[in-house]
Amino acid sequence: MKVTEPIVMTDMMALAGRADTLAWQPFRAGVDLYQIYGTMGAPGPSACLLRYAPGATVARHAHTGYEHIFVLDGGQTDDNGHLTAGALLISPPGTDHAIVSHEGCIVLAIYEAPVSFKS
Repeated sequence: MKVTEPIVMTDMMALAGRADTLAWQPFRAGVDLYQIYGTMGAPGPSACLLRYAPGATVARHAHTGYEHIFVLDGGQTDDNGHLTAGALLISPPGTDHAIVSHEGCIVLAIYEAPVSFKS
């Protein structure tokens, strides 16, 4: 997805109240994806929203570039602890983690490069 104009998404912290208006796509069991730019898993940068159902997980994966996760609603837990709305996690290249969202959440995910899922 090539972007040629600025992308404006207003009132991101209130997104949970209008999340059903977005065209979510399945990503992993219990996790939906709304692609903002780029293509998840393809070379190059990308950004998306991820919506976790309560109890959903994302398997351990390694970062090949910087990953920025901003929690917009709910909470997620990984090796760094439990992060709730307003928290920002920046994972540098060479780090890895697995994620679970016990209560469900929506996060903004910005990737410099694709992640590599562990076998």
